[in-house]
Amino acid sequence: VQLQASGGGLVQAGGSLRLSCAASGGTVSRYIMAWFRQAPGKEREFVAGFTWSGDSTYYADSVKGRITISRDNAKNMVYLQMNSLKSEDTAVYYCAAGIVGGRSSERYDAWGQGTQVTVSS
Repeated sequence: VQLQASGGGLVQAGGSLRLSCAASGGTVSRYIMAWFRQAPGKEREFVAGFTWSGDSTYYADSVKGRITISRDNAKNMVYLQMNSLKSEDTAVYYCAAGIVGGRSSERYDAWGQGTQVTVSS
């Protein structure tokens, strides 16, 4: 599967953005999908993802209550709705697909190219 992330941009603190991840060459319903992010000088970190069953979602503590992952199987898309953005959310955001899943980036096999999110304070 190939992934392409989009929707990043510059937003003021407290604002919202919705990131999109378009999949091709495979269907998102057959993979465990997740979003990660990487800030300058930091390691890539888990943001949000679906469980193995695909029925549930889970989040990093730092974004819980502000960020929601969703998907549209018919459109073969995964989304990340981000609200109440903070300066510490500034990072490049990546969508990922795997057959194992979890919070470790090593468990994912396919990655989008990343989309930059910058939150100004």
